Amino acid sequence: MKNSRKPPFFGETVVITGASSGVGKAVAEAFAQQGADLVLAARGEEGLNKTAEVCRKLGATVIAVPTDTSVAEEVQHLVDQALQFSGKIDYWVNNAGVLAFGKFEKIPVEVTDQIVKTNLLGYMHSAHAVLPVFKRQKRGVLLNNISIGGWMPAPYGTAYTASKFGVRGMVETLQGEVSDYPNIHICALYPGFQKSSGIDHAANYSGIKLSTPPPSFDPRKLADSIVKAAKNPQEAIYPDWSAVVFKNMYEIFPGLIRYISSAGMRAVMKKANKDEKGSGNVLEPSKGNTGIDGKKQISVSPKMITYMGAGAVIIVAAGLLFSGKLRKI
Repeated sequence: MKNSRKPPFFGETVVITGASSGVGKAVAEAFAQQGADLVLAARGEEGLNKTAEVCRKLGATVIAVPTDTSVAEEVQHLVDQALQFSGKIDYWVNNAGVLAFGKFEKIPVEVTDQIVKTNLLGYMHSAHAVLPVFKRQKRGVLLNNISIGGWMPAPYGTAYTASKFGVRGMVETLQGEVSDYPNIHICALYPGFQKSSGIDHAANYSGIKLSTPPPSFDPRKLADSIVKAAKNPQEAIYPDWSAVVFKNMYEIFPGLIRYISSAGMRAVMKKANKDEKGSGNVLEPSKGNTGIDGKKQISVSPKMITYMGAGAVIIVAAGLLFSGKLRKI
């Protein structure tokens, strides 16, 4: 099947973290279809091997390297394995991430710490290990899947939000640091909610049964955006309409959105049937669903999408009213 491989990534090496399921799995398949050689990393060896097998069937040459990106030594080992594999690293996709929902003080400290270690330090460890390779090569692209959580807070997702704000700071600082290397690029992607298996693995201390909220998007489309960013690097990319809308709304009405979203989550938590607490895949590799798509999704009708759009307009109008801007129009 190798004769089916084609440009633009034929002969180029892509490292992908968090490749055992969800968005990472979709990214691996997308690059495999484009002819890349793949170095896949994740903590869960079983899911990682399943992704590797799928990509091999697509014609890609693949190695799977079990890696906990929150441990710097394991990330350096990943870099070493990639260099032994092909002698170079052309693209690195920072994607491994975990999350937890619930009141901040109710989430165990070790869970909070590990979210920051994985989501923030994991990205920093990867950048720290791969940038020297890029600089020796005088070329390379570091693609960071951050989420819209890098611009606005997720209610009752404090550690997740803190880590994503931190990654955005890392990316923007590094973009300045490599500005004297014209062929090295640091890219940030800020997608909205994904219909991926990530929600199936999330830690949950909220008491509610977690599900992917609307509006949410096919992780394969995000994977396509990451592949396009590798071809044509940009500093900041918003792969779907919701990311643009939410970012702009939050910039205009940060307090209003913070308080409304938090109040809405509190109301849901008060009325919900209490779900069991659990650390999900924060402290250990993901179990269960190692596919791309999540099983816990809220179905949305076209009428609901219309209501959501109307709700956004109401929020904007309320913000204008409260800020006194409405009277000036």
